Amino acid sequence: MSEPETYDVIVLGSGAAGLTAAFTAAHGGARVTIVEKNHRIGGTTAWSGGHVWIPNNPYMTDIGATDSVDDAMTYLMSLGRGILDERLARAFVDAGPKMVRALADDGGVKFFAVPGLPDYHPSNPGGKPEGGRTLGQELFPFPILGEWQDKVEVTPYYSPYLRMDETAIGCAVPKAPTDEEKAHREADDLRGMGGGLVGALLNACLQVGVTIEVSTAAHDLLIEDGRATGVVVETAEGRRTLHAARAVILATGGFEWNEEYRAAFLRGHVTKPASIPTNTGDGLRMAMRAGAALQNMREAWWIPITELPEGINSMNLEMINGDRTRPRSIMVNRTGRRFTNEAVSYNSVVGAFHQEDVTAFRYANLPAWLVFDHTYLTTYGSTGRAYAGTTPPWLVEAPTLRDLALTLGVPGDELERTVEQWNTNVAAGKDPHFGRGESAHDRWWGDPYKKGSIDGTLGLITDGPFYAMELTAGVIGTKGGPKVDEHARVIDLDGNVITGLYAAGNVSSPTGASYGGPGGTLGPGMTFAWIAGRHAVGAGQ
Repeated sequence: MSEPETYDVIVLGSGAAGLTAAFTAAHGGARVTIVEKNHRIGGTTAWSGGHVWIPNNPYMTDIGATDSVDDAMTYLMSLGRGILDERLARAFVDAGPKMVRALADDGGVKFFAVPGLPDYHPSNPGGKPEGGRTLGQELFPFPILGEWQDKVEVTPYYSPYLRMDETAIGCAVPKAPTDEEKAHREADDLRGMGGGLVGALLNACLQVGVTIEVSTAAHDLLIEDGRATGVVVETAEGRRTLHAARAVILATGGFEWNEEYRAAFLRGHVTKPASIPTNTGDGLRMAMRAGAALQNMREAWWIPITELPEGINSMNLEMINGDRTRPRSIMVNRTGRRFTNEAVSYNSVVGAFHQEDVTAFRYANLPAWLVFDHTYLTTYGSTGRAYAGTTPPWLVEAPTLRDLALTLGVPGDELERTVEQWNTNVAAGKDPHFGRGESAHDRWWGDPYKKGSIDGTLGLITDGPFYAMELTAGVIGTKGGPKVDEHARVIDLDGNVITGLYAAGNVSSPTGASYGGPGGTLGPGMTFAWIAGRHAVGAGQ
């Protein structure tokens, strides 16, 4: 190996958590480098919607929303299921508003509170049906980045020039920008969603002298006398050592693309991850070798997916969010029956997929299908794509419900009975079985022209032909990893701090089973990254 290069702080990973940690430490006077194994930066963040969920944030008052520390803590702990560490929840709630203010004031990141976007469980104690906790960002002008302009990861799911509310994951029926606006954004390279957030954070890092190395994989941590002192990295040219005078911050993302780790740790089946394939658990592996204790290993950020034929996008899948919330649609299992509220958050609905049939010893609700009628398809399209006069190849079509059931291999009598009961309930204006449409979250989705009304998600299924789209369990990231304290320091198996080693983001999300609202991945990740960056340079002790 060559002689070690020395930095004050080494950050492993270049998603929102890594960039936030690097900027924060460098702004505090440290010499910082980022190591990214992909050939472009941004990680899962660049593939995401870019929303950031921060309770009691300073932008809420701009839209007339209110919050408090007590409300935020009550809400988070109501989702905790007894495994959410209250100290970590409080650290997030206390530091989150400071983090976004620091990124705005010191780093130039332009946040705004998204009007009306509810929490994912707004009826829980402390929940916010009126929204305000979710932050978006303005479109970011990428030419500012200079030589880094073309080195940011681009999502395979959407155009990089869209805002979150212009996509199927951010709006039930997205309204695309005009052709003129599209041309303007492309000409000026104005990017939105997660890519835009990465651009803004990258610009902040470059302004304070952070160096970045891509196509460089972190191979192992250097631990001397219980302290992290550096990292061995690997490139096409071989391995070399980077020395950290103050800290190594793990921000390497989850382990969802590591089949061995998925089988060992996750609570249930994953058909395929929807995230960037570089998330193979590198940080988890290095932390385990260093003797770290683990937390939240069974948990993930779950999402329903449908598999697509090859050639439609590079992932051959689509994340299904708005589709299942719209009127004239229901989800059924192999018995031909509904099994959950179709309009709940994407993270929650996969919990229904993982429900056990204890008699047959199999998943009760896998396989599952979204069933809808022709009026649905012509009105809303499918997977964010408008109806073009022919049935998309990922859908099953049949002239009657009985024929559809025969094709799917479910009982025809039962599917007809399920739809009949659904139509009766819709006519009565409520879903007595699963409460679909009762929460503010359900009414935010569905038909955007009926937003706020139960009619925005309840609708008769009557007009043949009928269609089905198979849904299964995907993930946009895992949560589990090295156990951390309220300063984002990694804890060892004996409960002691591994000095100089920190973790933030999906490599070690502290939120347990909870997913508070849109941006509930990035919010805690960036907050603990900010905490780590400050503590690493002595500003948060």
